[in-house]
Amino acid sequence: MGRALSHLAWLEAEAIHIIREATAEADNPVMLFSAGKDSTVLAHLALRAFYPSKPPFPLLHIDSTWEFRSLIEFRDDFARRHGFELIAHANEEGRAAGLNPFDYGDRYTLLMRTEPLKGALDRGKYDVIFGGARRDEERSRAKERIVSVRENNHVWDPRHQRPEFWRQFNLRLGCGQSARVFPLSNWTEQDIWVYAMQKEIELAPLYFSQLRRVVRRKEALVVVDDEARMRFQPGDEIEMRRVRFRTLGCWPVTGAIESEATDIASVLDETLDARVSERQGRISDGEDGGSLEQKKREGYF
Repeated sequence: MGRALSHLAWLEAEAIHIIREATAEADNPVMLFSAGKDSTVLAHLALRAFYPSKPPFPLLHIDSTWEFRSLIEFRDDFARRHGFELIAHANEEGRAAGLNPFDYGDRYTLLMRTEPLKGALDRGKYDVIFGGARRDEERSRAKERIVSVRENNHVWDPRHQRPEFWRQFNLRLGCGQSARVFPLSNWTEQDIWVYAMQKEIELAPLYFSQLRRVVRRKEALVVVDDEARMRFQPGDEIEMRRVRFRTLGCWPVTGAIESEATDIASVLDETLDARVSERQGRISDGEDGGSLEQKKREGYF
């Protein structure tokens, strides 16, 4: 009798199975890559799924134009080292018009993330889009299927989701439909960190504690990644703090946490002790009353 798989080995096997099955059914697949911890682990799983060949799809990064500079460096280096084709897409008209997260709130997210994503998917004519979302991150993600069918214009209707029995996934698509596929759906934040430690996966430096320049925004610490573009408020003082990130987004609207964790093992220890969601650091999630579910209905990641 074979030995039972460990919890993490089972999650790995499930994710690889999903990647292979969805790729086999796809006409033109693509993998979304933000260079965050989840998409980095997902890309490594894709490498394992097709080894010794390369994954038969490119990485697609939607550049909001307000990304952390070190994250862009990590993104480019990761794609180069692992032989991925990297497609980076941005709303250049929005960049030229000066759209920014300080003044435009949820409209900025729509115009600089959601609409460029939909435009890039339409331009590439991708039918199966892999993403690194996990169900434990947020309520709207908890109710989304592993294979999430999107209708025309990439909209998501949570009332019209397909049943998923055991490991059977329905990837048949009608005219105008596409599928967002989330192989990490059943993983937790803890699983991601344990897997990265076991497989010695290099993650973006922003996840680890360093002395960084920060300003306070209500309850959040915002890293001043680009002083020339930072929108300072009266009374702001730049402080040097040892901070890291649990989640990564546009730097003006992503809160850091004070930490001494400089390696994966110490980050994992802090994760086990955490009492708040990792998305608490996404200052933009609650702006203008906009919910993540509403953004997803509009075509967001």
